[in-house]
Amino acid sequence: MTDKLKSGEGLPDITVPKLGGGEMRLGVPVDDHDWQMVVVYRGAHCPICKTYLGELERVAPDFATAGVGVVVVSGDPEHRARSFTDEIGVTVPVGYDLSVEQMRALGLYVSEPRSEKETDRPFPEPGVFVINADGLLQVVDISNAPFARPDLAGLAKGLKFVRDNDYPIRGRLAA
Repeated sequence: MTDKLKSGEGLPDITVPKLGGGEMRLGVPVDDHDWQMVVVYRGAHCPICKTYLGELERVAPDFATAGVGVVVVSGDPEHRARSFTDEIGVTVPVGYDLSVEQMRALGLYVSEPRSEKETDRPFPEPGVFVINADGLLQVVDISNAPFARPDLAGLAKGLKFVRDNDYPIRGRLAA
């Protein structure tokens, strides 16, 4: 069981190892961006993730134009994360070894592998989190299925609109 994150709240304090060395603290913008988008992918075993991260590479400049830095993370160990993202040509920062506890803290759905051919550990289902300059969740999108994810080009366009028009965080009214 997980607690789902709510828009307008902060992202839990989660740090993971980063390919190339060092660590990556999720939700903390780097470089010249004051917003960050964290894309959680299922892992190297997922062909839909390969397509999705390839699309992310194509639209990454649109996120940068909107002032949104992008990072990706999975529960894969370093060698699987490296070979997978190298094959795709991912240039955004890549985190790995996201633990089940960290997946749950993010409110992600967590699945068991169907077989050893898939992977050797529980893995997160997809999630996208956009953290604004105030450190608050502007966008929260989680799924329990690999084929249900936000359209990246539309998301980049929407985030540019949000930033250009000081559009508020939506979905804050309690049910």
